[in-house]
Amino acid sequence: MSVQRLPAHEISPELDLQPSWQHELSAVIRDPAELLQLLELPDALLPAAQAASQLFPLRVPRPFLSRIEKGNFEDPLLQQILPLDAENQISAGYSADPLAEQNSNPQRGLVYKYHGRVLLVVAPSCAINCRYCFRRHFPYADNNPSRSQWQDTFDYISADDTINEVIYSGGDPLAAPDRQLQWLTEQIAKIPHIKRLRVHTRLPVVIPQRITTDTLTWLTQPGLQSVMVLHINHANEIDDAVRNSIAKLRAAGVTLLNQSVLLKGVNDKIEALTNLSEALFAEGVLPYYLHLLDKVQGAAHFDLAEARGIELHRQMQHRLPGFLVPKLTREEPGAKSKTLIR
Repeated sequence: MSVQRLPAHEISPELDLQPSWQHELSAVIRDPAELLQLLELPDALLPAAQAASQLFPLRVPRPFLSRIEKGNFEDPLLQQILPLDAENQISAGYSADPLAEQNSNPQRGLVYKYHGRVLLVVAPSCAINCRYCFRRHFPYADNNPSRSQWQDTFDYISADDTINEVIYSGGDPLAAPDRQLQWLTEQIAKIPHIKRLRVHTRLPVVIPQRITTDTLTWLTQPGLQSVMVLHINHANEIDDAVRNSIAKLRAAGVTLLNQSVLLKGVNDKIEALTNLSEALFAEGVLPYYLHLLDKVQGAAHFDLAEARGIELHRQMQHRLPGFLVPKLTREEPGAKSKTLIR
């Protein structure tokens, strides 16, 4: 897994020859009718898709769309992004804030749940709206600080020397421009007790062009160890363009991990899970977490019984070396860490 670190300006810029990531971000598919037409899916799906997208908007980047098999309603990538009638149903035991994050939001744009690390809501939106997203109801309008308001957050972090890691999240932090991320990272790097910068993102997967030389410059800020946690649920999400973006990150010396969510109809078969772990490690990404679904209202149709998750995890342990078996976890409101499921 170790690689020689290269200066950002020496890393191959092949992806920059494609349409820019900004262009792809502005060109995401937002209209359910267009989505169904491009994927050659039946018009009968349209009323439910339109209704569900009123609750949680449809957003699908075209590079991600290109990996979905046309005409195949069962495609595991399609299932992650297609609005369905099931999202409109109210399910007992599911809520708008399943992790009670609003109780851990002491500063605008900052979530502080676990000892030693804080999460910054760097961007209020994502490139792709995954239909199972636990933050689909998050109050982003109340967590979108200006530069002057960010200073309050830096002061908060500076005053607590038990914090040694800052996590960029969102939305998707890489939906923010590099100049903003450069500025934020420079401020974070000035805080003596911060050792690590962790970035949780799906953008290098759904719009691989997002990894540019500017991105690598701020991501490898002197004085900080950089970790990127990708979010890939199925091996079909990894194509040559994604491999290229991962290779650029590795060449820059960024530690790469992956987290997945166990989803009915997407990756709830042992073959899908083992193929994903093998595909990740082939590109130098270490499987990190396999999350049981956060019980967010509108996503109950993705949920699996915990017993099924445990059985699948045991099967992974039988088929894979230990370093390719992600930790099976659940997040619980008020817990001091993620809960490992055994």
